[in-house]
Amino acid sequence: MKRPRVIFCDVYGTLLDVLPPPAEAEGQWQELLQATFFGEPNERTVSLEEVAAQCERIVQREHELARDAGIRNPEVDWTAVMSRALPALASLPAAEQADFLFAHMQLRHTLRLMPGASECLHAAQQAGILLGLVSNAQAYTLRELDAALAGTGLSREAFDQELMFWSFVEGFGKPDPGVFKFLTERLAERGFVPGEALVVGDRLDNDIVPAKAEGFATWWLAGSGDGDWAELRRKLETASLV
Repeated sequence: MKRPRVIFCDVYGTLLDVLPPPAEAEGQWQELLQATFFGEPNERTVSLEEVAAQCERIVQREHELARDAGIRNPEVDWTAVMSRALPALASLPAAEQADFLFAHMQLRHTLRLMPGASECLHAAQQAGILLGLVSNAQAYTLRELDAALAGTGLSREAFDQELMFWSFVEGFGKPDPGVFKFLTERLAERGFVPGEALVVGDRLDNDIVPAKAEGFATWWLAGSGDGDWAELRRKLETASLV
């Protein structure tokens, strides 16, 4: 393995391990709804499952419209989706909307930093390797990543701001070839080519195959793939220079 100049990390399933929701998610959801919108503890409210079903229908329709317009791998605006599922959300100030959406997602899943990820990224930094991010994500993802990195000695600032792709910012996402063409352009601004960058991801379809198609080196973070974060760290420590 040749040592990369840049490592691009996927987020969900790669940097962040996605685990089941908290045990009392529905009760916490009802409390969140009442505190945010109603203020009455006995007010009848929509369930987490009902909101999820409504959002799924909205997203499906938005994807259909976007594909009809020529966007192969569209991304939705989650604030707009949730505001259609819960119309009262639109009346909140932007900061309160963001807080609500973040709190809602913490009831849909539990997250933790993948074992070995922080140690590997620290080692990469010490070796002078730049870090970037490439993720299908929403604005709340940034807060989820911040929370997971807290206490590790790393932060989101460890990742180069010019070497990031966020689907919610660009309006489309992986596996669209445009994602890795976007990264190729950003690399070129630094004098790098795709072969000098390593894309780390957990999915063949979204991460590995489209990255390889654009000339990137890849690391499939899977048991049946290249190995976990600890194995990647060992490879980096023994890698020759590009």
